[in-house]
Amino acid sequence: MHLINDLALILIVAGVTTLIFKRLRQPLILGYILAGFLTGPHMPYTPTVGEVPSIQLWSEIGVIFIMFTLGLEFSFKKIVKMGVGPIIAALCIIFFMITLGSFIGRLFGWSSMNSLFLGGMVAMSSTTVIYKALGELGLRQQKFAGVVLSVLILEDILGILLMVILSAMAAVGKLEGMQLVSSLAKLGFFLILWFVVGIWVVPQVLRRNSKWIGRETLLVASVGLCFLMVTLAEEAGYSSALGAFMMGSILAETNEAETIESLVSPVKDLFGAIFFVSVGMLVDPSVLVQYWLPIISIIAVILIGQTVFGTFSFILSGQSLKVAMQCGFSLTQIGEFSFILATLGVSLGVTSDFLYPVVVAVSIITTFTTPYMIKAATPAYEYVEKHLPKLLAKRLTAETNAWNSGDSESATNLWRKMISDLLVSTVAYSVLAAAVVGICFSTVLPFCRGIFGHWVGNAVCGLISILAVSIMLRPVVMKKFHSEEVKMWKRNRAWHSLTIFWLTVVARFSLATFAIWYIIEFLSPARWYWHVLIAAMIVCLICIERFGKRQNILAKWIKYFSIRMERIFRQNFRQREVKAREKRPGYENTLLRHDVHLSELSLPEDSDWGGKTLQELRFGKQDGVMIAAIIRGNGRINIPDGHTRLFPGDRLEVLGDDESLDSMAQRMNAEVSPITPNDRKHRLRLERLRIGKNSPFVGRHIYTSGIRDVFQCMLVGFESKAEGNETLELATANRIIQAGDIIWVVGEEEGLKLLLLANIGKEEKTE
Repeated sequence: MHLINDLALILIVAGVTTLIFKRLRQPLILGYILAGFLTGPHMPYTPTVGEVPSIQLWSEIGVIFIMFTLGLEFSFKKIVKMGVGPIIAALCIIFFMITLGSFIGRLFGWSSMNSLFLGGMVAMSSTTVIYKALGELGLRQQKFAGVVLSVLILEDILGILLMVILSAMAAVGKLEGMQLVSSLAKLGFFLILWFVVGIWVVPQVLRRNSKWIGRETLLVASVGLCFLMVTLAEEAGYSSALGAFMMGSILAETNEAETIESLVSPVKDLFGAIFFVSVGMLVDPSVLVQYWLPIISIIAVILIGQTVFGTFSFILSGQSLKVAMQCGFSLTQIGEFSFILATLGVSLGVTSDFLYPVVVAVSIITTFTTPYMIKAATPAYEYVEKHLPKLLAKRLTAETNAWNSGDSESATNLWRKMISDLLVSTVAYSVLAAAVVGICFSTVLPFCRGIFGHWVGNAVCGLISILAVSIMLRPVVMKKFHSEEVKMWKRNRAWHSLTIFWLTVVARFSLATFAIWYIIEFLSPARWYWHVLIAAMIVCLICIERFGKRQNILAKWIKYFSIRMERIFRQNFRQREVKAREKRPGYENTLLRHDVHLSELSLPEDSDWGGKTLQELRFGKQDGVMIAAIIRGNGRINIPDGHTRLFPGDRLEVLGDDESLDSMAQRMNAEVSPITPNDRKHRLRLERLRIGKNSPFVGRHIYTSGIRDVFQCMLVGFESKAEGNETLELATANRIIQAGDIIWVVGEEEGLKLLLLANIGKEEKTE
């Protein structure tokens, strides 16, 4: 009962504070933090929660849902399409900010773990705050906004990695070089395994049961999968946040991703609110007063560090000076991920009590300053450009795609793509093979030994393990073996390319041989060199389909299953991309390189543009944009002409640069029909009237009575009493109105008044 009372208290207070902050046009996160402070143990003048540990448990569930929805918004394919530029920017920003934050912590004499956690917190900008600020300022459709959001996604991914590293460091007190490599390798193994198996299983299950999965079932199933992955992550020694993020990223590749996101969003909002309220509970005013100098110093580090090093990082990634400064000035705050890192430090017991409230105070202040920093980017750019040397300014103001530009030599591009494909497939199949071996040794081997005895059980388990692993190892060896690239090199007698390719085949053959050798070496007492020979022969057996004129049935069977498995994975992995490709034009990325980009704008329901043609609105002359397509419901109008009319709710695909798109967005949001108090008078009312003997409606048909044409009302029906029961007979146009009839009429207030006045003096209105 205490928990219910506590939840009622914090949710009611949170509702009041967020309403206040909503009216002040401030982020709701600040309202939640204030609610936590008011209901927390450090505020003696207001009611306080009784069971803080229970609230902390609910806040951990909030972290799970926050990370789950973050994973739903994430896509590995999006990261690949971004190119290397955003990755370079994100890595540089995190490196610089972690270094600055750790230095500030050391400067104040804090411990190494406090300083390191502080560095991680100041490096993580708030996706929620930035996204909201860009929307309120009307800048979300500009080019730099897309660049910022791409880097924020990468920062969140790197933040997950940072959580794993900090957790490992907290366990041993320090992290050596080899230990770091081992931790990263272990993390990579589990991430690849979970992602590959999840993509292979989850979308297939959802697709095959789509007829029976409704919205409620989909919500229950997706949340259940989320907590399943959380359990697996904790069993593997990782945080629950990592498991939730991984399941979100797996479900993000399904066609149901948008539906799942909309279904989970209210649940995330509820538990996320509790999480941020619990953050506010840890704010101790006495600590803030005591640590006012570190708070001011950390704020200065974030504001100055992100503007300077953030701008430098974006320039290094290939952006122009203007875009780089706009991006750098936008990242000058910390938010939800910093709170998650702070919660991690508290749960691990490696950070001091003062660090949490200090970070919360810094987050509140930097959240307030975010809109002003974003607005200051353009004036700062104009000042810097004016005072830079002309040659340097010319180079910095031009966008350079050095990190994303392809090699002009087709052979180099061909090799790059082939090596990339081979590396990805080899790593993925090797991880699957290692997982299969681990499962066989941990479950199948004890079972076989229990039934057949030790050595016979070893032999049976070895046979099962080799057959299962063969499905994974055959693609490792034979990938690209009969590809078009190899055929082209053979036709052109490109001996250099063929030699390198055969070297990759030898390397992959050796890797497959090692996997089989490991199984045999673990189960057999013979000499290791016999095991190597047997392993090599087995790899040849599973890869070579013909021995002379005889077909190798085993190799064909293994090939069939490996191709089928990979085909299912590719189909699942690309299903959302194929669906999105049908909706989005293919020329968007090409236009981006020429400083012209595509933006989608939704026409407000109360827009003055509704019903007007494109020719009347003159977008080209007035705003300098072009309408590429109009999306209306499930249909599209591509390349609309000037006579095409717009309707409220239409989504417009607009081509233009930042300034023109900004001009159109501002004009679209300004030219709307405001709701006035008089609009409320147009609501319909229902009235009951008795027709008197002298009523002007007596003896008339309904369609000639003028009730609809003159009074703008609708006669619904006639009241009648049959066997003591009141019924309503629906009206028809040819029905004649008789004296004494009781009619029910629907209309606006003014029309009903006129209708009553027509009967006044002739008939009294009955209730």
